[in-house]
Amino acid sequence: MSIELLSPAGDMEKLKSACLYGADAVYMAGNIFGMRAFATNFDVEGIFEAVRYAHSLGKKVYLTVNTMPHWYEYDMLEQYLCNIRDAGIDALIVSDIGVFETVRRVLPKMEIHISTQANTVSHASCNAWHKMGASRIVLARELSFDEIREIRKRISPELELECFIHGSMCISYSGRCLISGNLNNRDANRGACSQPCRWNYKMYEIEEEKRPDERMPVIETEQGTFIMASKDMCMIEHIPDLMEAGIDCFKIEGRMRSAYYTACVTNAYRMAIDSYISDKENYTYNPLWKRELESVSHREYSTGFFYDKVNEEANISSGNKNVCEQSYFAVSEGADVSGNLYYFRQRNKFKVGDVAEILSPGKVGQKFTVEEIYNEKLEPIDSAPHPGMYVYVKVPFEVKTGDIMRSSFSDN
Repeated sequence: MSIELLSPAGDMEKLKSACLYGADAVYMAGNIFGMRAFATNFDVEGIFEAVRYAHSLGKKVYLTVNTMPHWYEYDMLEQYLCNIRDAGIDALIVSDIGVFETVRRVLPKMEIHISTQANTVSHASCNAWHKMGASRIVLARELSFDEIREIRKRISPELELECFIHGSMCISYSGRCLISGNLNNRDANRGACSQPCRWNYKMYEIEEEKRPDERMPVIETEQGTFIMASKDMCMIEHIPDLMEAGIDCFKIEGRMRSAYYTACVTNAYRMAIDSYISDKENYTYNPLWKRELESVSHREYSTGFFYDKVNEEANISSGNKNVCEQSYFAVSEGADVSGNLYYFRQRNKFKVGDVAEILSPGKVGQKFTVEEIYNEKLEPIDSAPHPGMYVYVKVPFEVKTGDIMRSSFSDN
């Protein structure tokens, strides 16, 4: 059983976190034509560098070109495709049929994946894209397991299916939304969504003018009301259903999230997937995997629409505040120098006496108390208050480069 775990890479730091913590592939965007225009993203030189790094570790890189360009942008698109021609990208992710045809013409050997923005919900659409030359379809998030299984039966075994399994969901069908463009001229379909579905609205009920007797009550909290804010998806408790649904690639949302988010979420799903593959007959869900996912910034979790029909369960969040991300103290930059002292780069303030954990690839957090901190001259200090400072920390077990030190989950 071969399932690809695909993680977000909003910048080089996040790409490295994804690779280190178990992703088989990463998806990223250049500075233009990507659906996350406000992520750091990659310039052309950065794309070449990212691909070289990922390929050195045996990982694949998919580049998003999934906006809907207007007529005057196609000359720029063609030049962009020429600029990245020799980068070694494993596939482009596109949603617009004009972009698809342009890629086929300019880069005829390039593998193409069809973005979830294309709203693919049927075997007929999958087969049409495949006939045109697509090798993978990122299915719409609004599909149930039953629908995905039926699609798998009715398409070529050579056509791969990819599904989102974790992260933010959009209130509009597969992300096709005009609200942001209407309210503040930031077009969601061109990568500039301002997420007005997450804003606070003051209202009591909604009435459509031709249906005055069909009013929708709006429940308002002290924060406001959130009739358009979706819960986040989390499928960590349902790995067997995912593995047996005919899906080839599990995708994690989050190019705008932190490197800590990328590492932690990728790591949890890597452990769960590997556990199932190693012995599916005796597979046992580990609640500590969900604990890891509770440690990252997120809204209320749900299972999306894998089990619920879109018109029966809207998956609306009850509030706009994220569950706070567990404090990300530092990342390990080197091996043990002497007496279990490890070299760390600080990310948030921590001090002697803090209860911390070390997150390592393939493991859940290991708890310890910070008893000794030293500066770069190996002089003892009480805390690490300065952003980006380098320190030595005594840890009672092995720490490797790239391991993350964070606050203990139980102490938040």
